[in-house]
Amino acid sequence: MTLEEIKQLVQVVVESGVAELEVTRGENRVRIRRSLRSAAQEVLIPAAASPASAPAPPNASPQPHAAAPAAAPAADESLSYVKSPIVGTFYEAPSPDAPPFVRVGDRVTPGQVLCIIESMKLMNEIEAEIAGTVVARLVENGSPVEYGEALFAIRPE
Repeated sequence: MTLEEIKQLVQVVVESGVAELEVTRGENRVRIRRSLRSAAQEVLIPAAASPASAPAPPNASPQPHAAAPAAAPAADESLSYVKSPIVGTFYEAPSPDAPPFVRVGDRVTPGQVLCIIESMKLMNEIEAEIAGTVVARLVENGSPVEYGEALFAIRPE
């Protein structure tokens, strides 16, 4: 596939609003996945946010999601953010039936496992770099994350 063909596919994804498109031509394969994290991330900051409300932002205006509780942790410069060091899938627990590594309100210490990011079939443990209290989990369990995306907000001790 040429770069021009890939650009055309990206344009199709943007215009159609589909979440993911995969095209295979011979041995070439291209998968284009839209990341909707920026709008949904504001909705997921409060612990009581409903998971059903997360898919709404792509079709809805971003104004209803600018609630004061969502903006407060983002504006707080005293918080430290744990960011994803890789692109992958976020998991809050070691297995589907296990409890999460940490919950909002838990105290964490340096080196403590906070979550797992699965990337290319490898499970990468993400550890706390500072001691503090988990103020917010910023992504949904099982959702894709980008490099540098904030995963947790921690209030340092």
